[in-house]
Amino acid sequence: MTHSFDTSNGTQTNGTQIKKPTNLSSTKTDCKDYVQDDVQNKTKDDIFDELTDEQSMNKDLEQDYKNIEVMDFKDNLDGSLDESDDLIDDLVDDELENDDLANDDLINNNKDDSGDIDLSHVVIPSQAGVRIDKLTADLFTQFSRGQLQEWLKSGALTVNDTSIKPKYRVKAGDQILLQATLESHSQDMPEDIDLDVVYEDEWVLVINKPVGMVVHPGAGNPTGTLVNALLFHYPDQAHLPRAGLVHRIDKDTSGLLIIGKTKRAQLDLQAQLKDKSVYRHYRCVVAGDQASLMRHRTIDAPIGRHRSQRTKMTVTSTGKEAVTHIQSITELTTNYCLLDVELETGRTHQIRVHLSHIGHPIVGDAVYGSKRQLRAGMTEAQRQAVLQFSRQALHAYRLGFIHPETDEAMEVVAPLPKDMQALITQLSDHDITDMSTQI
Repeated sequence: MTHSFDTSNGTQTNGTQIKKPTNLSSTKTDCKDYVQDDVQNKTKDDIFDELTDEQSMNKDLEQDYKNIEVMDFKDNLDGSLDESDDLIDDLVDDELENDDLANDDLINNNKDDSGDIDLSHVVIPSQAGVRIDKLTADLFTQFSRGQLQEWLKSGALTVNDTSIKPKYRVKAGDQILLQATLESHSQDMPEDIDLDVVYEDEWVLVINKPVGMVVHPGAGNPTGTLVNALLFHYPDQAHLPRAGLVHRIDKDTSGLLIIGKTKRAQLDLQAQLKDKSVYRHYRCVVAGDQASLMRHRTIDAPIGRHRSQRTKMTVTSTGKEAVTHIQSITELTTNYCLLDVELETGRTHQIRVHLSHIGHPIVGDAVYGSKRQLRAGMTEAQRQAVLQFSRQALHAYRLGFIHPETDEAMEVVAPLPKDMQALITQLSDHDITDMSTQI
């Protein structure tokens, strides 16, 4: 396993840099408002039952924290049911959030690293009428919907000390109580896969994920993932959901991922994602001229699931808030630029969707780029470099956070991978600074 940071003296061993940022906001914001579901007709209830039952049957999702799981719903419902489409969008988007795990002030949280859970909540008037399974998913966001369903069935999750069915609609003043033991999350098998560790201490681990590595096991990727590697190198983290993962990046996106090595550290870092104490910067190569890109320094456009292509995301008025900031633009050639992009929110495929939406897709993005990434005025060598680039040219290179134990402002930076360096060199009409080390 390649370690790139010496925690005893702070030295760097592979060009990756760690430093304190000069300006890092640690202001905590309120957790999102509870969602009031006013539609109570039988058709919607039946649809909800089908979806949640499917979740409960998926053992990989039964014990995972909501913000780090990806739900792969296979939509067999009649497309003419507008209400069912809206419901599916809501459910899938909830599960695909990367930054939705923050402890609500209304929840009495008495969990500890032993795995014992003791949570309670008193229903407020604005929550009355919401189904218990939906409300508890909003309240107890550190657990998946599938796991909460199991606790409802087993009686570990009760209302007024009584076991109830998932479709029960709560009343103001109802006492919700969750008392359970979180079992080991070691169903995924440890595998001896090399990790590029760029920072590590007793509480936190930062990994530079290579292209092609899936973050956690799922449909079609049962092995060979980052979680499998973490379980091998850090077996003590088997009791943590997804071995301590805090967020995720796509298989074909390279770069930095933060992992909590204790339950408290994992929850704290997930809460920082929610209140934006964690910041994430990416570098990407896009099709577009500098002047056009300058008009889109902030992209504020809601993102939701595509209504007909369910594996894709899209900009839609019914989507969730999504904000992307282009911090710097480096011209490579007349029609291609290297961007430094910061995420304000963390929607699925956010950077890829936003840049495609403004007409400047990321080079190599087969889903959101297509033929629009080929521009006029290219040499044949440049054209082939774009066509043959086999993944989206996107790298998570900078990660900032507040240390969950010391409250110290931390920043980790990883260099561009070699394939992106080669692409940049091929597209450049002029000499540019070595982007492998530029910060």
